[in-house]
Amino acid sequence: MADINLIYYEDNRELREGLAFLVEATPGLKLLGAFGNCHNLPEEVRTLRPDVVLMDIDLPGISGIEAVPLVKAVSPTIQVLMLTVFDDEDKLFQAIRNGASGYLLKHTSPSELLAAIFDLHRGGSPMTASIARKVLLHFQNAQAPAPQQLPAEDYRLSTRELDIVKGLVAGYSYKLIGADLGISIDTVRSHIRSIYDKLQVNSKTEAILKAMREKLV
Repeated sequence: MADINLIYYEDNRELREGLAFLVEATPGLKLLGAFGNCHNLPEEVRTLRPDVVLMDIDLPGISGIEAVPLVKAVSPTIQVLMLTVFDDEDKLFQAIRNGASGYLLKHTSPSELLAAIFDLHRGGSPMTASIARKVLLHFQNAQAPAPQQLPAEDYRLSTRELDIVKGLVAGYSYKLIGADLGISIDTVRSHIRSIYDKLQVNSKTEAILKAMREKLV
């Protein structure tokens, strides 16, 4: 299996160098670059072509949240994993809306962080437990659908696309969804792109949250 290629944005030099050492010492991972700001992010992402971008939020100039759409503009298939000290809901949901596929706090242990990177690349949406709980509580406490919500049929999702959304909500990876439906992982990814377009979302996590909130499956 090919290595997972990463780039990392973190303005704290000590943290940046520490994580760089951790990644470089881990079989299956390859660090392509580590940067202290996002000023040249589009060019860096376009040139280095990572599979995964690790992103701090509190960066000088362009914040990590603002940088997520810049990554997605270069390539929607690149997965962004937020790695931050911020656990407030505003930043969490803004990062997800902008296209982040995972959200970890910096107290995450090295072993959990490495596992999260592999999980993300397999199609997972890793989150620190306290963050995942905030997401669940957000929807459990919702009293009514938002006015702009549409009936499921108005999204024009096909039967196959709805099956894939069900798999995402159940926590299945792209590989497991493909095996369950008898289709290739490339076909799953093709359907995922169509689902993103129809739901007007930018990431798997956002698609899952929208499907749960609007009871699409």
